[in-house]
Amino acid sequence: MTSSRSARPTSETRLSLSHITAQNETNLLGTVHGGVIMTLVDSVAGVVAARHSGGPAVTASMDEMVFLVPVRVGDVVHFSAQVNWTGRSSMEVGVRITADRWDAVGPQVHVASAYLVFVAVDEDGKPRQVPQAVPETDEDRRRLREAEIRRSHRLARRAAIIASREEAAHEEAAHEEAAAAAEGGGR
Repeated sequence: MTSSRSARPTSETRLSLSHITAQNETNLLGTVHGGVIMTLVDSVAGVVAARHSGGPAVTASMDEMVFLVPVRVGDVVHFSAQVNWTGRSSMEVGVRITADRWDAVGPQVHVASAYLVFVAVDEDGKPRQVPQAVPETDEDRRRLREAEIRRSHRLARRAAIIASREEAAHEEAAHEEAAAAAEGGGR
């Protein structure tokens, strides 16, 4: 592993994919399963992460994904992805999902946006360094700023959960001590 990281413009690894939805991808309500869309999001983002990092990358997390409109059978779903932020071995990939009808010319409708964190790994599955993402446009810089906000929220949420679990463990230990003392004092 080298001590210095190279840099790569965000435009080098942008990727767009279009997918025509089919009947076998529907749920009981007759719309496309959210899981089908999420699988395609993960696949597109994974390609972007692998291209940016120059090798394998694994999904570490997906931030909240809110579906704005349902996707129907026959919709052409478009996935546009790029690296928004990079750390030492991790990177955030943003994916914008839009859809339009296969048989009509019309505007694309924003279906959802998703933000995934990938970790680049070596042949042993250990984290490896990734090139720094270099924003090129005002839009890229906006994406970088917002990615940093999401990262700080992820780290704060993780710290709060760890603190909550530690507090619960201390409370449980205190209850057990109190129960043992009460049991021993009653004899």
